[in-house]
Amino acid sequence: MPPRIYQTRVSADWVDYNGHLRDAYYLLIFSQAVDTLMDQIGLDAAGRAASGHSLFTLEAHINYLHEVKQDEPVDVRLHILGHDRKRLHLYLSLHREGREEAVAVSEQMLLHVDMSGPKSAPFSATTAARIAGLVKAQGELPKPEYAGRVMALPG
Repeated sequence: MPPRIYQTRVSADWVDYNGHLRDAYYLLIFSQAVDTLMDQIGLDAAGRAASGHSLFTLEAHINYLHEVKQDEPVDVRLHILGHDRKRLHLYLSLHREGREEAVAVSEQMLLHVDMSGPKSAPFSATTAARIAGLVKAQGELPKPEYAGRVMALPG
């Protein structure tokens, strides 16, 4: 299993009239997990201020697999599917605490940006090394079930 990167509890103001986590808050949780990743690779607040660089989300897909209710503790697991000089391809899975089955997944493409442009920019050597370290630490993982899916009506 991919490593846990973020944990939270479903807040009362995140649920809808059915008592389920609202669609937008799944993305909020995944976004907060990406913030944690940014901290780990040197793009925390201090790193962004010093370098003038950040990450922008280019594309995000979410699959809602199971409902999540108020006050449930959840965690996000990170699988780095790929990276190059400027981009990160991530697969994030949301789980009820202590359970292996994902309740939602998000595949995302992130771009490293020089904010003075803004324009795309290569990762610094330090950030690139940290990304490579995370990839090495995650080991060989199978391709996730929902990675690379295309949304379309059949036939």
